[in-house]
Amino acid sequence: MSDHNPSNPESTALNTTLEPTAPETSAEQLTAPTDHTSNPEVQPHETAAASAQSEQTVPEATAVAAVSAEAYEPEYDAEDFARALESFDREQAAEKDAAQSLTAEEAVVTGTVVKITDKHVVVDIGLKSEGLIPLEQVLDHAGAPKFNIGDQVEVVVEREEQEGGYLVSYEKALRHKVWDKLEEAANTKTPVKGMVLSRVKGGLTVDIGIKAFLPGSQVEVRPVRNLDGYIGTEIEVRVIKLNKKRGNVVISRKELLEEDQNAKKAVTLSTLEEGSVFTGVVKNLTDYGAFVDMGGLDGLLHITDMSWGRLTHPRDLVNVGDEIQVKVLKFDKEKQRVSLGFKQLTPDPWLDATERYPIGAQVRGRVLSVTDYGAFVELEQGIEGLVHVSEMTWSKRMKHPSKMVKPGDIVDTIILSVNPNDRRISLGMKQLQDNPWEALEDKYPIGAVIEGRVRNLTDFGAFIEIEDGIDGLVHVSNLSWTKRIKHPSEVLKKGEKVKAIVLGVEPENRRLSLGVKQLQPDVWDTFFAQHRVGDVIKGKTLRTAQFGAFVEIAEGVEGLCHVSEAVDETGKQITLEVGDEHEFKIVKMNQEEKKVGLSIKAVGEEASRAEVESYKESNKGKGNHGQSSSSSSSSSTTLGDLLKWKQSENEDNN
Repeated sequence: MSDHNPSNPESTALNTTLEPTAPETSAEQLTAPTDHTSNPEVQPHETAAASAQSEQTVPEATAVAAVSAEAYEPEYDAEDFARALESFDREQAAEKDAAQSLTAEEAVVTGTVVKITDKHVVVDIGLKSEGLIPLEQVLDHAGAPKFNIGDQVEVVVEREEQEGGYLVSYEKALRHKVWDKLEEAANTKTPVKGMVLSRVKGGLTVDIGIKAFLPGSQVEVRPVRNLDGYIGTEIEVRVIKLNKKRGNVVISRKELLEEDQNAKKAVTLSTLEEGSVFTGVVKNLTDYGAFVDMGGLDGLLHITDMSWGRLTHPRDLVNVGDEIQVKVLKFDKEKQRVSLGFKQLTPDPWLDATERYPIGAQVRGRVLSVTDYGAFVELEQGIEGLVHVSEMTWSKRMKHPSKMVKPGDIVDTIILSVNPNDRRISLGMKQLQDNPWEALEDKYPIGAVIEGRVRNLTDFGAFIEIEDGIDGLVHVSNLSWTKRIKHPSEVLKKGEKVKAIVLGVEPENRRLSLGVKQLQPDVWDTFFAQHRVGDVIKGKTLRTAQFGAFVEIAEGVEGLCHVSEAVDETGKQITLEVGDEHEFKIVKMNQEEKKVGLSIKAVGEEASRAEVESYKESNKGKGNHGQSSSSSSSSSTTLGDLLKWKQSENEDNN
């Protein structure tokens, strides 16, 4: 390119023989654009296209110039044209030599940005064609180009592209520029600062003057799951590996962090002892506690040592990054393990809990949690009490404590008991309400008739709700005078309204006894009032057993005829079948136990005595074989006489 300028006598001779007023294109106009500095009107980004066009059109342009010279310049001859062509060839050779020299030496040249495309940054580097920087080499962490049109940029020429232009490298120029500094930093282990550009496979790309690789294992002391959070941040690193031939740089942040941590750790260990108080930073949370950085040394703050009260998770008290004061509870120098405490910095609130929470005192607290058996209420930091489900309401119908309270509620309670040793306080809520059982005896005296709804049926009876929170029990034995009821469902249905009589009230036990059968007269009392031992009554066999038969002798009244009493007048055993009807004589009565003894045999004996008396009566005043009536009546009557009398009576009747 240096050959083509006004000082060149050969070029000057060609220029002075051509008139610029000629309408045809002159040789000077065709060859002049190859010099970028000789024509200030030519833009840098047009240089490559103009140079390529001049190479293709030189023979044609030379012919045109020759014709024009012959027409307008009779003095111009072929020798002048040959010299101009030779000058052009020298320019091309010089251009090629210059490009090859730059490529071979990887020399750093300064260019000007003339255009930015979707793939390259086009740079004027002073050659016949522009340089092309791959766009990905000049993007920042946000993905935007670092340069604008007109900016100066240093590059290294790599090769000439077949489709035109030169491939140049911005990264190689940076390496040449900063490589010595990086080598020095690596040798002296001096930290360097860089900007995290992007995430790549296995780590991060960091700009430290050139792009360097930061492995994921070298980012932190402990493994990091999410590396994306580092993109766009400035970090301090150490160069741990250089390969100038390949241009690779590997850096580490972990080494610097470990050195800093070890330095702090040495200071901490020199002052660490059990009972000392340190200020640390919460590094990590787990279900069982928090790890606190005490200055290069991590200690465990267990969840049980965080609060005098109960915590469900450490995050309820601290968060990662919080700066807190802790007390050293235990220190193992060999294993370098430290157990920390937070609650130990304040007095134990349970020490004087008995004085501060006397029994019967009304206190207000916040519901912490609700369980199947009650609710835990926080009275102060570290002090909580339990309201048992049985102490929440006077009603027995509450199915679950969550029906009354939920976490976060502010409730008023009464202190029922305090046990500092077990760190327990029992609380009550129903004690702040009127006890409906206290006035129950006055409201429902024994013998009063009440009406209620059947709320529940059990094997042993039925619960009748007579008012909200007050249920009375009708035992299965108090449902009927006459029927043997196995289950209340035989006579009652859930939800129906029934009347009952109050049989007993126990406010202290919260019990109310009711009866249904008492609304009807007791058939047993009626039976015992109307019958006596010796009465002969008719009955029907209900059921049988080995020892006898149960006989219905009145509605709802049963008697027992023992097997020994079930014989006729001749002593023959009578088999009683269910449904059989017989005459029975009452031989036993027990009103308290509601028992009646029956006998068939006694009925026969009674008939025999009656017949004897009748025989005696019929023979009064008659002589016996010539004897007087008095002597006859006084004489004994034998069974044979009685049988003969009965036989004669039967014959007379026939």
